[in-house]
Amino acid sequence: MSQEHNESLQIQEITKLKPKHFADLVRSAQLVFDPTAGVSGRHITVNWEQFGIPHDVADNLKSLGQQYQYASPHIPVEDIWSKLTPETRIWFVENKDRLWQLEEAFPALDED
Repeated sequence: MSQEHNESLQIQEITKLKPKHFADLVRSAQLVFDPTAGVSGRHITVNWEQFGIPHDVADNLKSLGQQYQYASPHIPVEDIWSKLTPETRIWFVENKDRLWQLEEAFPALDED
């Protein structure tokens, strides 16, 4: 077993986070970075605290979203975990089952 695989399993075991939670976090980070999903000419200002995301956490998510702006959300767990601040890690563990709701608040622009 590779060291990365072991680290990923340890993170998941300790935090009770699953790969789907990390994918949800990446999608949420992408939205925090760019709530318009890359549509040119649109600008949206969002108060992330109204979504339960503290300012410091939103800043960390914005940075993560910028880094993975066009990436698949299925990034290795250990890569994502290493980029989270302690505050964001705590927020993530506490909100892991609500992240999908953020994506639902910003539906894809091509949906009817």
